[in-house]
Amino acid sequence: MGPTWQPVPPPPGTSNTMAAPYPAPAYTPVQVRQTFGQPYPTTSQPSPPYAFGLYPPHSITPTASYTNPPPATMNPAPAPAQEMEPPKKKVDWPISVRHYVQRSFLPANMDPTVTREEMEAKLKETITQANIKDLMFSVDWSTMSLPQEMIREERERSRKLPQEMRQLHIPDNMSPTRPVAYSPPYANSGSKKRKSSDLSESAPWRAGNGGGRLEDRVSFTSDRGQQQQSAQEPAAPATTSAKSKFQKQLEKRQKRFDGGYKSTYRSPSPPPSTGPVVGTCQDLEKRYLRLTAPPIPSKVRPEPVLRQALEHVKRKWKSEQNYNYACDQFKSIRQDLTVQLIRNEFTVEVYEIHARIALEKGDIGEYNQCQTQLKALYQRGLKGRETEFKAYRILYFIYSANRTALNDVLADLTPAEKKDAAIKHALDVRSALALGNYHRFFRLYNDTPKMGAYLMDMFVVRERLAALCNICKAYLPSVPLRFVTEELYFESDSEAAQFILDHAGREVLVEKDDGDVIVKTREACRPFEAARAAAFGRIDIKGQI
Repeated sequence: MGPTWQPVPPPPGTSNTMAAPYPAPAYTPVQVRQTFGQPYPTTSQPSPPYAFGLYPPHSITPTASYTNPPPATMNPAPAPAQEMEPPKKKVDWPISVRHYVQRSFLPANMDPTVTREEMEAKLKETITQANIKDLMFSVDWSTMSLPQEMIREERERSRKLPQEMRQLHIPDNMSPTRPVAYSPPYANSGSKKRKSSDLSESAPWRAGNGGGRLEDRVSFTSDRGQQQQSAQEPAAPATTSAKSKFQKQLEKRQKRFDGGYKSTYRSPSPPPSTGPVVGTCQDLEKRYLRLTAPPIPSKVRPEPVLRQALEHVKRKWKSEQNYNYACDQFKSIRQDLTVQLIRNEFTVEVYEIHARIALEKGDIGEYNQCQTQLKALYQRGLKGRETEFKAYRILYFIYSANRTALNDVLADLTPAEKKDAAIKHALDVRSALALGNYHRFFRLYNDTPKMGAYLMDMFVVRERLAALCNICKAYLPSVPLRFVTEELYFESDSEAAQFILDHAGREVLVEKDDGDVIVKTREACRPFEAARAAAFGRIDIKGQI
C-alpha cells in the first residue's frame, strides 16, 4: 500500500467545509463580442484580490464541478459620436392658411374632374413653397387661386402648347413626361427655375466662346471673321433678339394650333367610287399617262371605242411601223381596260398583239409585261393563242436562264400541248442546249415556227460563241471558214468572218493561196472563251416572271 496523506486543516475562522483545491487560473476569460458597432459589455466584476492559494475570509460553497470566475472588465472602445440632426423647423400655420385649406374642400368649390389626391398634392406643393420662402404671412391667401383652379389651368396650357415647347420649361428634378408645375404668383421672387436663355447658356453643346452656334464653328475668311466678331460683341442685344425670336415662334405655333391658318388647297380629284369606272371618252387616240389619282370617266374610253382604237393602231402600224407611237397607244388601251375591269377575249387580243409587236422590235421588257398578263387571263378560261405564247414563254426562260420558272412551265404542260408544233420546237431547243448539241440547235434555229425566231435571236450570239469554243478545241490546228458558216447558220461567209473578227481578232483568219479562208483554232480558242464568259454573265434587268 502507498503512503496515506492527511487532509490539510481549514484556515482558522472558517467552517469545516470543502474548499476548491485549485489556484486562480492563469488567463482571464473574455465574453465574445457579437457586433462591431457595439462596445464590449461594461459589467463591473471585481478581480479576485487573492492569489497564491489564499482564499477570502467568507465561506465558499462546494460545487460538483469547477466554475470559471466571471470575466474581467476590459476598457470599452469609445463609441462613435452620433451626428446631431438639425432641429426641424416648426411650421407656424396662420389662420389665413387654415381658411384657405378649408375653402378648397368646400362642396361648392369642388371640381368633379379633379381628384382629391391631386388637390392634396397641389395644396402641399403651394404651402410648402410659401413656407420655404418665408411667405406664409405675406401672401394674401384669401385671393389665392384654389388648387383645383391651378390644375385646370395646367391642363389647359398642356393641351394648347406643343410637346417640344413644354419640354423647355420642365425642371431638372421632374420627368419629361410630367406636366409643367403651376407656379404661384409669389414664385418669381427668388425662383431658381431655368429659362430658355439660361438653357442656351448652360447647355454643354453651347459651351465655348461662341455659344456653340453654327456660324461660330465654321472657319470663315478674315473679312467675314471680323464681321462675325464685331456682331458678337454686344451680348445683351443678341439675347433680346433670341428671346423675341423665341416668342415669335411660340405665337406662330399657338396660332396654328388655334386654327389661325386655313388651308385653301382643294384636291381636284373626285372622291373614289365604290364600283368600276365607266368611261365616256370618244377619242380614238389618247396618250398614255401613269395614273396618280382615281380615274375620271370623261378621260376613259369605253370598250366600243377601244375596239375602234385597236383597229386604228393596227392600220397605223402596218403603214408607218412607228413603234414608239404604237407602244404608247397600246399601253393607253391597256390602262383603260384595267381601270374599267374589262377582262374578256378582247383584252386577250390586245395583249397578244402588243406582245408580238414588242418581240418584233426586241422590247423584251414590254413583252414580259404582256406575257405575264396573258398567263393570268388564260387561267381565267379566256380563249386565245395559249399554246403559241406558252412556246414563247419557254424560249424566254431559256434566254433569261431562269431554270426554276422553266421547270414550272414544263410541269404544267399537258400531253396534248406537247404535241403542238410550237411547243414541241421549244422543247427540242431546250433539249439541244442541255446536251450541248450545237449542230441540232442551229438546225432548229433555221426552222423556227411563228415568231419564236425573234426570241432565239436574243441568245443565238452567246450560243455561237459557245459552239466556236467547242470547235476550236475539237478541230486543230485550223478549220475552213465555210464550215463555220454552214455549221453555225450564218447568212454568208462575210457575216461569219465579221463575227470572228469582232470577237477574236484579225490574226486568227488566214487566206490561203487558193483563195479559201481558214480559222486558226489554236489562237482563237482563248479569245472565244473570254467572249463566251462575258456573254453568259449578262443579266436581264427588265424583270422576270
